[in-house]
Amino acid sequence: MGQTIGIKDMRAFFAIVEEGNISHAAQRLGIAQPALSRQMKHLEENLHVKLFERGSRRIRLTEAGALLYNRVENILGMVDGTVREIKEIGDGSKGVIRIGTITTSGAMILPDLIAKFRKLYPEVTFEIWEAEGARIIELLDNRLIEIAITRTQVDSSTYELLVLPNEPLVMVMNAQSVCGKKDDTIKLKELKGEPLIIPLRWKSNFVTACQKLDFEPNIICVSDSIVQDLLMVKNNLGAAMIPISSKKLLTDGDLVYKRIVEPEMTTHTVLAWRKNQTLSTACKNFIELFEKLFIKEEISV
Repeated sequence: MGQTIGIKDMRAFFAIVEEGNISHAAQRLGIAQPALSRQMKHLEENLHVKLFERGSRRIRLTEAGALLYNRVENILGMVDGTVREIKEIGDGSKGVIRIGTITTSGAMILPDLIAKFRKLYPEVTFEIWEAEGARIIELLDNRLIEIAITRTQVDSSTYELLVLPNEPLVMVMNAQSVCGKKDDTIKLKELKGEPLIIPLRWKSNFVTACQKLDFEPNIICVSDSIVQDLLMVKNNLGAAMIPISSKKLLTDGDLVYKRIVEPEMTTHTVLAWRKNQTLSTACKNFIELFEKLFIKEEISV
């Protein structure tokens, strides 16, 4: 037989040293004392060393026994810790949740959601990737993230989806360059001739809607960076079209928000994950909390 030692032998040896004698160790392990004595004898024979000094009422370790005790203490600590961590990951109380998000949806959803989730599962950590919508789906397909939060059109045959209620698109303007007759809404035709900043993902629909009203929009910049768009408006370069939830990104009294009407324009946020991907328990818990907190909420101006 080779010079090996199993976990069962380690636990028996460790119990004897901890209890100080074989009788108490046998009681702790729930086995008969003669059986435990034979197990230790076989262990010594297998390792070709003496582990205990015989003839003393209390167990005394040989030099080899002391070395083994130090190693076994570390090994059992690692084994028990690993088992505990696996169980904790299994029930979702530990682990890492990897999320990909676009700026606007992430800013609207994640801070509050993660804060609430961390109160329930304080040992779960997060990795957050931020990019434009197509890149987020690519990360999801490559398994670099488990969850995608995007406004991009997502194929329901490939992905599981949770879709938030529609939210209005608004025009944000510098207070020095406000257009439109009403304070809280603006008709699309009232944007004729105005310098505009339009996100790429909505450009096609926006241009088509303007053409139906017999004018070509004066788009001075196409940008999917909502933060950059808001900063350009702050510098009075033009009016930008953004989701209403993006107001959270820049609180500034110099900015005026008006909901687009005639026609009304809306967007929505989608939380997606691959149908053929096994999610961690922590990730499943996160999705459940997302659904509970957001999926039935209406977004208003």
